[in-house]
Amino acid sequence: MSKPTIFSRREFIRKARNATVAAGIGLAAPNIFLNRTKAATGENPSEFIRVGFIGVGGQGNSNLQALMKNAVAVCDVDQTRVQAAKARVEKANGRPCATFSDYRKLLEDKSIDAVLIATPDHWHTLPAIHACQAGKDVYCEKPLTLTIAEGQALVKAVRHYKRVLQTGSQQRSNAKFLKACEYVRSGRIGKVKSVKVGLSGVNYVEKAKPITVPDGEPPTELNYDMWLGPAPQRPYNKNRVHYLFRFFWDYAGGQMTNWGAHHLDIAQWGLGMDDGGPVEIVGSGIYNAEKLYETPQKFDVTYKYANGVVIDCSGGTGKYKGGTLFGGEKGSIFVSRGNVESTPEEVLDQPLDEKSVRLYASEDHHQNWLDCIKNRKDPICSVDVGHRSATVCHLGNIAVRTGKKVNWDPKKQEIVGDAELAKWVSRPYRAPWKLPA
Repeated sequence: MSKPTIFSRREFIRKARNATVAAGIGLAAPNIFLNRTKAATGENPSEFIRVGFIGVGGQGNSNLQALMKNAVAVCDVDQTRVQAAKARVEKANGRPCATFSDYRKLLEDKSIDAVLIATPDHWHTLPAIHACQAGKDVYCEKPLTLTIAEGQALVKAVRHYKRVLQTGSQQRSNAKFLKACEYVRSGRIGKVKSVKVGLSGVNYVEKAKPITVPDGEPPTELNYDMWLGPAPQRPYNKNRVHYLFRFFWDYAGGQMTNWGAHHLDIAQWGLGMDDGGPVEIVGSGIYNAEKLYETPQKFDVTYKYANGVVIDCSGGTGKYKGGTLFGGEKGSIFVSRGNVESTPEEVLDQPLDEKSVRLYASEDHHQNWLDCIKNRKDPICSVDVGHRSATVCHLGNIAVRTGKKVNWDPKKQEIVGDAELAKWVSRPYRAPWKLPA
């Protein structure tokens, strides 16, 4: 029988320490690369938020630039865009960037903390809900949804899984819009009677080159079936994808949901209606004579609120300046990107006092999201806010498309008094895609 090995106290401590380190390395092996990636940013590893980007064309590129240092993965159904985004990230950060063609695979990556979704509108809700289920926080571009029912489902998912979601209606993080809404809410123009919202006209002709093209085969770099996703099956056409998707009902809601998700969102904020909405909506539209696209070329929608305030929203008509004009008993305040003005002028010259209404303030929309991921508070344009503002846009489109007056119950969030009209709050998904219950 061999004698037991006897260690000095110093040698015992050294061996125990080495064994502990070895065990720690074994347990942490899957995260070694992750920790090096975090260290490469110069951030405290516990503070660094790793973001995966779903959709990296158009607005997705702008968001990528804003959060470049946090980018660790990119995903798109267009491989040309994926590779371009990967090259940008790796050049900027000096570390590898993972690539995906299916967002579900990106969501399986446990090294990713949060996702930014900048896909076409019909691909907003499903990735956002699936991200919540995967335990990831979400920044989702506006409009938050394609239908009202999607918004209701997304709100439930975010709250159930306790996620942080920021809607990309970034005007809320601009000082001019904040000032306008605080002054309106503080009664500086008296009781608000009306709101005029001017939206841009359709820019299809400027973007479509050439203006008309026949249906054909999708390019090899584009997974067209995945691009369609839950949208109805139809032949590929160059002028229905990428930027131009927004002018076809299968994928978006025209300039109403494009710019309305900005300026009607500010109208809701200024009226204190982030948890409410209109009760009656009527609308009309004029469509492109050549049927180049489906959404209205011009439209007018009137929203009536229970407190008597009326919002007149006009798109493509030139009737109102692009932005939001609040009209009150004592004057008016107009706000748009880069400009806030009042009538009379001195309304905005008088500073707010301690009795005035102060609203949620954010100087940077993306940073506000990152901060809220850390403190687990709602960001300035939370899922509830984004859903309610998108609902206003969707209700306007329903009124325009049907030619009917829409009676809306903002508490129950349902169209009342017309069973057929009530069906417009949702639409079926193409199999096998399903909206989670």
